[in-house]
Amino acid sequence: MRRNFPLNTVDAFLVTAKHLNLTRAAKELCLTQGAVSRKISTLEEWLGYALFDRHARGLHLTPQGSALLPELQHAFEHLLNVASNACHKSSVIRLKAPTCAMRWLVPKLVQLESVSPEIQVALTTTVEHGVNFKNEPFDAAIIFGQQGSSGVLLFEERLTPVLSQHLLPEGVLTTQDLSRFTFLHPTPDRTDWTLWLAQNTAIAPAMNKNQHFDTMDLAISAAIQGFGIAIADATLVAEDLRRGRLVQPFTNEVKTGASYRLALRSGSEESPALEAFKESLLTLSE
Repeated sequence: MRRNFPLNTVDAFLVTAKHLNLTRAAKELCLTQGAVSRKISTLEEWLGYALFDRHARGLHLTPQGSALLPELQHAFEHLLNVASNACHKSSVIRLKAPTCAMRWLVPKLVQLESVSPEIQVALTTTVEHGVNFKNEPFDAAIIFGQQGSSGVLLFEERLTPVLSQHLLPEGVLTTQDLSRFTFLHPTPDRTDWTLWLAQNTAIAPAMNKNQHFDTMDLAISAAIQGFGIAIADATLVAEDLRRGRLVQPFTNEVKTGASYRLALRSGSEESPALEAFKESLLTLSE
């Protein structure tokens, strides 16, 4: 079996076969015409036959050269692809997200890692709801606020009461039952509960016991542990409801006018990884 194939001569043959002109081939390869000619001669010597017929008006492929050309083109392209894949580095996206969005975001990131392992997300959580790309080192951010703000819409906030199944053994909740629970508030005030009750006037519980949290995620976690009844975003608790960790005693959901949106650093349209990340958040299943 013959060894020591002169691999460094293949590009000279392919480029010369494309132009059928040594001068043009040398210019494309950034070599001298003599160097290109020597490479071709080395390959011909190894093969044992001529690849080109030299004529006064230029070059022509020999029958053997014409037969070899497509095979070497295919092999060379495959080699380049293998080398490209071998040196390909994972794309790292620096993402900022509020802790209240974690219940929705983390399952998405798990799915993204499965379908697009080349995209890595460096996640930074915060209690802040916005981002300033001029001063913060992030490529993307999930922001929360009133609709009409910048970014791509992920989902609108829809409030609904939720509580642990253990606190609702009969599956039915009356106003009198509701008044006995501790009301879990996702903010230092009672804004969210007040908004939901204002649109559900038939339900008018007395808020005798209250517990306030800094984030909605903390209020939801407390509800799962049976601390009381929380007012939560329906999208954020969708997985908890599906798995039975929480139940939704009332079907009414109230839109607040706020939404979760994905903001991207300026120039992200030139980043395939950021575009793929955006599409993943919009299309991956809950």
